[in-house]
Amino acid sequence: MKEPKIRFKGFEGEWEKVKLGDVGIFKSNGVDKTIHNNEKIVNLLNYLDVYNARLVTKNNCHQLMHVSASDRQIKECDIQMNDVFFTPSSETAEDIGHVLVIKETLPNTCYSYHLLRYRPNKGIFYGDFPNYGFATKFVRSQMRLLAKGVQRYVIGKSEFESIVVQIPSFAEQRAIASYITILDRQISLQTQRLASLKQIKAASLQAMFPQEGETVPKLRFKGFEGEWEKVRASNVFKTFNEKNRPDLPVLSATQDRGMVTRESIGYNIFHDKSNEATYKHILPGQFIIHLRSFQGGFAHSSIEGIASPAYTIMEFKDKTRHFDLYWKYIFVSKEFIKRLELITYGIRDGRSISFEEFSEMYFTVPSYEEQKKIASYITILDRQISLQTQRLEKLKQIKAACLDNMFV
Repeated sequence: MKEPKIRFKGFEGEWEKVKLGDVGIFKSNGVDKTIHNNEKIVNLLNYLDVYNARLVTKNNCHQLMHVSASDRQIKECDIQMNDVFFTPSSETAEDIGHVLVIKETLPNTCYSYHLLRYRPNKGIFYGDFPNYGFATKFVRSQMRLLAKGVQRYVIGKSEFESIVVQIPSFAEQRAIASYITILDRQISLQTQRLASLKQIKAASLQAMFPQEGETVPKLRFKGFEGEWEKVRASNVFKTFNEKNRPDLPVLSATQDRGMVTRESIGYNIFHDKSNEATYKHILPGQFIIHLRSFQGGFAHSSIEGIASPAYTIMEFKDKTRHFDLYWKYIFVSKEFIKRLELITYGIRDGRSISFEEFSEMYFTVPSYEEQKKIASYITILDRQISLQTQRLEKLKQIKAACLDNMFV
């Protein structure tokens, strides 16, 4: 196939195959990460900058690592507009050859000796088209075959020169690159939105709960005042041990979603269904102690089902005083997980957690209404985080589909 599956209107005909070494010049031997008194200080484009596709411009290149370089290195290892950089080594053959186009000439900036610079002949590639055209399955499969090594894989300069890429006309390159660049900007913005929401949640969890030794939080909703009550877990929770409900779905504990049906996560472990009569009954609003204390070990259930007899099921002694979603956030907090380290023992896919020892733990909690208010606020944040995560994944899927279908 020499034409892509999807094309912009007005473009037709086969794409041209060119060998990179025939239409540009590769150069290795960049600058190392040292500072010598007899050399000049320069900005250094590094391996991770390329690997992570960092946006480097003439306005922010001063934020790169600072090293020293000789006058010869400054001249020979400079970075000009539309230079292409590759990561020529990696721990695996599949992860080698990440590519980054620098769109502007960078003042007082050189590239690292861990990188390979490719300077295409003028008029061959449009701007940042190589960011996408050099990352296709067709090109990356060649890189995997060319990579040599055992503990670390490397592609040499001559091997890079032999790589063949398929390109359309300059005008079609511009149309493709411009479209995917827009997608990249949307992905970047969406990533920032998601990071911002996660920061808000982290700050909220820090400010809306009393710190160690305190009885009131730094931040409270209007209408709530007074000290929070210190309670022992044994006065809040009791175990629940009801069985003989094989008619209900089997549930499994997850780190981020609480209790879910095994079917929903594709976890169809073989077991004797006749044993399900011995599985423990779980009701909405209850908590399950499972065997993964390094992840928390306490899962909230919003659904009814049954689970392995190895789980411990617990519920509130007085449901009028405690709100389950509030405690859900307590049990997944970093502070609680850290406290668990003091009461866990044994080793079994993490560490076993004893309800009896958990019962001796103390917690500082507010009134039922304040618990509900806090949990409702964090739930809204979680929904927004989930929504923004889905949007980000959708954008990434669209980009992946474009890379699969808009290139030969």
